[in-house]
Amino acid sequence: MRKYLSGALYLQVLLAVAVGIGIGLFAPHLGVQLQPLANGFVKLIKMVFAPVIMLTVVLGIARMENLADLGRIGLKALIYFETLSTLALLIGLVVVNVVKPGAGMNVDPHTLDTKALSDYTAAAAPSSISEFFLHIIPGSVVDSLAKNDVLPILFFAILFGIALARLGSRAKPLVDVLEVCMRAMFEIVGIIMRFAPIGALGAISFTVSRYGFASILSLGKLLATMYITCILFIFIVLGLVARWSGFSLWKFLRYLKDELATVLGTSSSESVLPQLMLKLESLGCARSTVGLVVPAGIVFNPDGQCIYYTMAAVFIAQATNTHMSVTDILVLFGVLMIASKGSAGVTGSAFITLVATLTPLGKIPVAGMVLILGIDRFMSEARGLTNTIGTAVGAMAIARWSGTLDLQRVNEVLNPDSAVPADR
Repeated sequence: MRKYLSGALYLQVLLAVAVGIGIGLFAPHLGVQLQPLANGFVKLIKMVFAPVIMLTVVLGIARMENLADLGRIGLKALIYFETLSTLALLIGLVVVNVVKPGAGMNVDPHTLDTKALSDYTAAAAPSSISEFFLHIIPGSVVDSLAKNDVLPILFFAILFGIALARLGSRAKPLVDVLEVCMRAMFEIVGIIMRFAPIGALGAISFTVSRYGFASILSLGKLLATMYITCILFIFIVLGLVARWSGFSLWKFLRYLKDELATVLGTSSSESVLPQLMLKLESLGCARSTVGLVVPAGIVFNPDGQCIYYTMAAVFIAQATNTHMSVTDILVLFGVLMIASKGSAGVTGSAFITLVATLTPLGKIPVAGMVLILGIDRFMSEARGLTNTIGTAVGAMAIARWSGTLDLQRVNEVLNPDSAVPADR
């Protein structure tokens, strides 16, 4: 048993989560002090986050035999992302209006203490669509790499990869060097992932110590509705996508169990991105597809956050007895379709993006965000898991759609017992 636990990362993470919950409940003062363990692990991942994305995208494009494939895969990815993220927004909107978790709370927004929101509202200054697109172009590549700013890194990496591909054989020495650099980065990721249980222990113990289960119970209906909706989205919507793509979602999730356990513990989908890209490539996804689709999926396909946006916004309206007409709902839906696409590039991600969305609309009281501030950390696990699974399934689906998925390799990895042995 000891040998099994020492080799199974996901079991180590789950055990650390259980220990962290115990510390948070019975030794809350210690739990609060363990937060640096979680912050340290996330910083370790972010240390290699930008180089891994850049190298993977550059090498994936540089080794493309036909650059027309880049545009073809990119177009299909955008269509897929827009369809799935819109569907996630719609599902969240329908469920929250059917279940009505905020109905009957009768909260007066003028009586809420909004001091806790000051940091979020300061960071959530609304920006125009033109500013969003201008932000894609990096003012300095070095600055974007230092800030782990996904969109500018992706933009530069695509251009760099195209340039190397156009140079052909003349770029081969540099491409070979970049290949070695990328392998070294993944070796670093492998070392860092050994510390995932420690990061999960620190994150969970701090969360339970700081907020406790009382905050969960007080808003349990919204929390339960959020988790159930994410589970249904994963197993119904993404399950159908997986079946169309030619693989079993359940077996796929088992293949990614280490990464999903880490996301559960750290509440950060970014914490597993480098390892996720490597495992998708090992599963049979072409490197060019993985390198382009996975980083883009972080920005343009945050399924879990899309579910959260509509559910949280309408919940606040219900709790504060704010009437929303059909027009109001359609406006909210349309704004969130745009705002959700830039959420991964905002510090504080989902919560800040929602504050930024509600502020200029003026219909739903932003002060109502105080109601969910205490449980937002618990909702982030559902968002992170759904985002990660959605990005991974999306990469597989787009690879299948583009003809860059090795289904034989997928079957061998996901169904090792049924794989046909090679002739001797």
